[in-house]
Formats: sequence, C-alpha cells, structure tokens
Amino acid sequence: MLNVEALTAIELPLPHLHSGKVREMFSLGDDVLMVATDRLSAFDIVFDEGIPDKGRVLTGLSDFWFRRCTHAAPHHALTIDVDEIVAAAPGLAPHRDALAGRAMRCRSAETVPVECVVRGFIDGSAWKEYQETGAACGIPLPARLRRGDRLPAPIFTPATKAATGHDENISFDRLVEIVGGELAERLRDRSLALYAEGRDHAESRGLILADTKFEMGWSAVRDGAEPELLLIDELFTPDSSRFWDAAAWSPGGPQPSFDKQPVRDFLDAERAAGRWNGEPPLPPLSPDAVAATRSRYREAFERVTGRQLEIR
Repeated sequence: MLNVEALTAIELPLPHLHSGKVREMFSLGDDVLMVATDRLSAFDIVFDEGIPDKGRVLTGLSDFWFRRCTHAAPHHALTIDVDEIVAAAPGLAPHRDALAGRAMRCRSAETVPVECVVRGFIDGSAWKEYQETGAACGIPLPARLRRGDRLPAPIFTPATKAATGHDENISFDRLVEIVGGELAERLRDRSLALYAEGRDHAESRGLILADTKFEMGWSAVRDGAEPELLLIDELFTPDSSRFWDAAAWSPGGPQPSFDKQPVRDFLDAERAAGRWNGEPPLPPLSPDAVAATRSRYREAFERVTGRQLEIR
C-alpha cells in the first residue's frame, strides 16, 4: 500500500464554523462545506496520528449511501465533486487536491439534539444493558440472547448527544420529552426505514449491518419555505455503523468489524504490557495499527460500493 500521509488538519479561506473529532465545517454562503479529515479518536480523545484515506472513505461512503437512500429520507448532501465546489468558491483552488474526495457541500441545517440509533443485532452498549436488565433502552428483549445475535426485529434505541464523553442511551418516552411526540415518531420511523435500506444492500455485499446511528436536522429557512427534516452528517460509514463479515459471523462473542478494531487491540496490548494506564494522553499509534486500520476502512468502502477507492 502506498505511503500516504494522513490529513489531520486543514485551513481554508472560508469562515470556519465548527471542529468535530473528524470533520471541519466551513461556511459557503447559504451552504456548508464539510471536510472529513483522517483524524481518529479513542476514549473521546483524538490521536496525534491519523489514518490515511479515512476521511475519503467516510465521504465517499456517505455520498454513495445518500444517493442510494434519497427516496427513504431527504438529506443535506449536495455534491462531493471538487470541481463544482471550487467553482462555487474559487479561493479554494489552491486546496483542490486536499479537498478532493473528502469535502462535501451540504445544505445548512440545525441539528436535532439526539442520536437516532437502530440495532438489528445485539452488541455494544445494548449488549451491556441487556446483560444487566434483559432490555435495551427500555425495550424488553428475548431471554438467552448471545452477544452478536440477530434480534427478532430491528429496534430504535435513541441516545442523547454528549458534547464530551459518551452518548447516553434513552427510552422512547424520554425522547418524546426532549423533542415531542410527533417528531419522536418521525425520527423512529425514518431511522427504521433507513436501516432496512442499509441492511438489505449490505447483505447483498456479504456484510451484516449490525447497528448504526443517524443524525437529523432542520433545514435552514429560505425564501419563506417551511424547514425540512433532513438526514445530515454521515451515513453508514465505519465511524457510524458496525459492519461485520457475514461469512465470519459467529454469535457468542465479539465479531470482527470493519472499523478501528486494530486500534482498540493496540490499546489493550499497551495496557496489558504496562506501557499505558488507560488515562490520557493516548500512547502513539504503532505503524502496524495505522496500516491495519487503514486497510479495514478501505475494505469497507470497497465491499459496500463494489469499486476501488481511488489512489491519490
């Protein structure tokens, strides 16, 4: 694999709106330019090292899924064509190569303050809660489930969006208290419909979409039009979704996933060896962990889309 440097920071001649763990948001007049860097976090801390190609994988996958799922939910994505983006903001021309494949022009939206999570299989925080209570987000589940089992039907398990730390799973009743009953039902129904779209395509590609999360937002008011509920941020990427290889699926324990599992394994090994105490700062990522994580992200892109990620 080519020795490509990771892009962990970017400055552009545009008004800067927000920095997330991975994305930088810039103003494009009435629209937003969302740039996915190669940053990677663990325990809510961003590593100094990035994962080459990660931002391009996230942007390319989101673009693929937004196009595929337009009928299931209106979304904020307008284009990832770098020529179109530079044409709209000629001052970006010197940054064209850096933006290619990782920048998305989007409609402006005000984020709904909850994560819309759908689970078709039991793992992660739902597995932990199930072991303690037999339920997930207040939804009773069948007895004797194993970690990684398929659920009888997908379940909607919303979570609050935390500015720092982990998101907190909440019940549907709590969601109603936060956003109101009508919007809560729209979020649930739209999320379940989107999950079905992603699950079915993933299965056709030999993958299991175990669970995923969505973000929704209200479009900015323009020309007196009513705000529209949009699917925003990213869609069915390794950062927002748990993808497993269907051929390797074996309930009863953790499943190999197309995400940053090599980084988790590296941190576990560092802790076991006494080189890291589990507290900040994070240890420097090993070249092997970087390479293995990069490979998993690229494989996720190629398995889902059926095409190679363009070499840059």
